[in-house]
Amino acid sequence: MPAARESLLDAAFAALEGRPWPRVKMAEVAAAAGVSRQTLYNEFGSKEGLARALVRREADAYLSGVERALSGVSGAAGPRERLAAAAVWTVRSATENPLVRAVLTGCWNERLPTSGTSVASGVTSVTSVTSMTSVRTAPPDPLPAPGELLGQARDRAVRLLAGDWPPGAVELPLACEAVARLALSYVVAPAPAADVARMVRTVLA
Repeated sequence: MPAARESLLDAAFAALEGRPWPRVKMAEVAAAAGVSRQTLYNEFGSKEGLARALVRREADAYLSGVERALSGVSGAAGPRERLAAAAVWTVRSATENPLVRAVLTGCWNERLPTSGTSVASGVTSVTSVTSMTSVRTAPPDPLPAPGELLGQARDRAVRLLAGDWPPGAVELPLACEAVARLALSYVVAPAPAADVARMVRTVLA
């Protein structure tokens, strides 16, 4: 049930904004989404499964935003401006969304939905809320490591800008790599998001 799943993820994200993940209760998430606790466990299997799905959704949303910026949806016309827009989106996303920042940098804290290896490397067994017996499940898809997520953003830039990149300019893969790393530096050492666009334009001039 896609609608229930999205509502549950929305409720989990909203709960995380108010308190650390260890204090977020599954029953509260279910109630906020307007579904039963059983539905929550049916969808995600465990709190760890909910955490993994939430982090995966936010990472995917970040990548979708990168694609929008690179496609010129933000109003940027030329390929350099679109690459700058993607860098700005990266910095703003990491500033506004602690899960995006954590996935991009690999820096997790006690407020975020990870405990030991639950989110970082997955779990292979969960406990049913009704029977309380161990159920084996297939290993979940791994979440992207920091370098992998940035690499996915870079690869999208190369693909989406390939047809418009000006001849004689710095090689497109190199430009995309440089801009991705520049954006990450602004995430690690925060500065106004608009500054990264000016820096990208300077580097690619």
